[in-house]
Amino acid sequence: MAAALFSFRAAALAALLVAVMAACGGCGSCYQIRCVKSNHPACSGVPQTVVITDMNYYPVAKYHFDLSGTAFGSMATYGLNDKLRHAGIIDMQFRRVPCNFPGLTINFVVQHGSNPMYLAVLVEFEDKDGDVVQVDIMQHNSGYWEPMHESWGSIWRIDPNRPLKGPYSLRITNESGKQLVAKNIIPDNYIPNTNYRSYVQY
Repeated sequence: MAAALFSFRAAALAALLVAVMAACGGCGSCYQIRCVKSNHPACSGVPQTVVITDMNYYPVAKYHFDLSGTAFGSMATYGLNDKLRHAGIIDMQFRRVPCNFPGLTINFVVQHGSNPMYLAVLVEFEDKDGDVVQVDIMQHNSGYWEPMHESWGSIWRIDPNRPLKGPYSLRITNESGKQLVAKNIIPDNYIPNTNYRSYVQY
């Protein structure tokens, strides 16, 4: 991705404009962001890294990031976090960077509402590209992969109108086309809102 920093406008929530996702990378991808004194007196100018977790469909500007309060405040000079968070919309800079989660492997979180006929899984902590473009699932002793569908953010689901049988293996494909398999990562008796940490990482 581009190494230079580019101008954009940001508000203090937590998502990325769809147009930017299409051009630069979507949920799970990582960006360095910063603002400088000319943007706001509380800005430190020190780059901070954020992970994209959601899509923003509201066209505030051509380039638009909705940052969490923590992410917004992290760009401030020490002690001025609240002042910067209350700035609202400001001009800033960003660039795509490889993700790096030291000591962490890819994690899968079974989502609330999952049941024998429907399984939804959040995929997180993917190094390098960060952006997962496809997730496939293999049920117990099925011998074949079935595609899951992206619900929103980094959550992938399967709802085949027939009972599912675990344990489940998951195969993820990143933006570069590299695939990893987490074998039997989710047990048949999974518990929703539970982390299932794999042994794989890009």
